[in-house]
Amino acid sequence: MPQDTYIINKMRYYSFNKYLRERHGVRVHRLSLNAGFTCPNRDGSISGKGCIYCNSEGFSFFGGDKLPTIEEQIAQGMAFARERYGAGKFIAYFQTGTNTYGPVDKLKKTYDVISRFPDIVGLYISTRPDCIDDEKLDLIKSYADRYEVWIEYGVQTVHDKTLELIERGHDFETARLAILKTASKGIKVAAHLIIGLPGEDEAMMAVTAKTMAKLPISGVKFHSLHVLECTKLADMYQNSQITIIDRETYIDRLIKFLEYLPKTTVIFRLVSDARPETLIAPYWMRDKHQVIQAIEREMESRNIRQGALNK
Repeated sequence: MPQDTYIINKMRYYSFNKYLRERHGVRVHRLSLNAGFTCPNRDGSISGKGCIYCNSEGFSFFGGDKLPTIEEQIAQGMAFARERYGAGKFIAYFQTGTNTYGPVDKLKKTYDVISRFPDIVGLYISTRPDCIDDEKLDLIKSYADRYEVWIEYGVQTVHDKTLELIERGHDFETARLAILKTASKGIKVAAHLIIGLPGEDEAMMAVTAKTMAKLPISGVKFHSLHVLECTKLADMYQNSQITIIDRETYIDRLIKFLEYLPKTTVIFRLVSDARPETLIAPYWMRDKHQVIQAIEREMESRNIRQGALNK
């Protein structure tokens, strides 16, 4: 990250990079891992179709029929990050699929792999809020004496009408209860939220922002709604059933969202990315770095800071 961008970032919102440097003092890199977990919204337990935007190949680094072992993924990721970014420590990020969707003994065997790598300092688990219970939370909490532990929940929005439209397979109450239960165990929670969902305007986004700001979440990861090949959303987009917001609208809604969040909430990501070969729209998302710079410049121009409207 260029020095001038870092200075703006440090002043205006609480970036994930800043958070990690404060805690660990060195460059920490997240290793995105694919442990082969599926999803109840794809395997038939809830649905066989998945969310309307779901195409895991669009963002997963490891995929295909010949999936490397977790050990191989970690080793490859570490070697790359050390050479490319000068990383000194690492976070094992179980990203692809629903990473609490299975029996506890399978989950433990999966997570335990990280113990073989001394430079791993964090265990981050991405999952759905309808795939967690006390037994799984107790297992995940058991790693907290050795690692920094987070659970990332796909919340997307607080509006049930939208959740139904995107065929998410759960309501917001499910997400709210999962967040409360996880936080009560002392596990840090990050929420994934999508800006630009079909039918949602600025007022609806503000409701999501205010509602999430009152929950015990420690981090947020923002996504721009984007269209990937081989998804129901792609069919809807090509049939003009939905529109995708432009870059300026996305930036405006995002920075207004940031104003409602507590200033201590870690911003994991300002905008999502996807493999260019699978991305249909929006075109502006192809240059993520440029979008981030535009967000930071706009925050500076408007004199907007994270938490300014948090009461």
